[in-house]
Parts: sequence; C-alpha cells; structure tokens
Amino acid sequence: QVQLVESGGGLVQPGGSLRLSCAASGFTFSSYTMSWDRQAPGKERELVAAITSAGGSTNYADSVKGRFTISMDNTKRTLFLQMNSLKPEDTAVYYCNAIRVIGYDHNDYWGPGTQVTVSE
Repeated sequence: QVQLVESGGGLVQPGGSLRLSCAASGFTFSSYTMSWDRQAPGKERELVAAITSAGGSTNYADSVKGRFTISMDNTKRTLFLQMNSLKPEDTAVYYCNAIRVIGYDHNDYWGPGTQVTVSE
C-alpha cells in the first residue's frame, strides 16, 4: 500500500523557518521524481520544488528560489523541504508528490498535506 505522510507544518512568523518531511512507503522511492506542491485558499495547486529520482537534479518555483531547498534521503525513504525566510504568501497546504512515467505506465501519488501558516 502506497503511503506519503507529510509532517513539520505549523505556524511561523514572517522571516522564520520550517522543515517539512514526507515519509514514503509502498513503492520504489528512489525511482520516482518527488516534489512539493502547495495550494493556498482560493488558488490552484502549484509546484514549489521538485527533485529527480535519486536526487539527480532539482528545480524550484521562482517565488521560492534562494529560500527553499528540496532534498531526499533514499535510505530513510524521506523527502524534505527546508523553508527559510518565510513570507505570508507562503501560507498554504503543502503536499508531497511522487510521480513516475515509463511508457504507458503512469504512477502518481499524493500525501494528505500539511498546513503552513506564516503570520504575525
């Protein structure tokens, strides 16, 4: 059974930091592209950061470049998102995603999300 479970969200003041974690099970973690996405109230879900299988390369939304860092620990099957210099506009539910497409075989998994609130 595939499971992605996010943790580490919470309330933080502007300028603060949080580290999100996503524990994965039930699939071959190291062969998937992993990402963090977020959805703010009234807005569409957007990609925040992604890392290719086995940590080969990363990419970030322009809005978080220089502030957020995505990483993965294949031995612990865990994805991380270090978020620094947080802004109120970073407030959203953050989701962990795992995706792999091989030919016509498409696997796409999501966690339930963790709330991040940046406010005074």
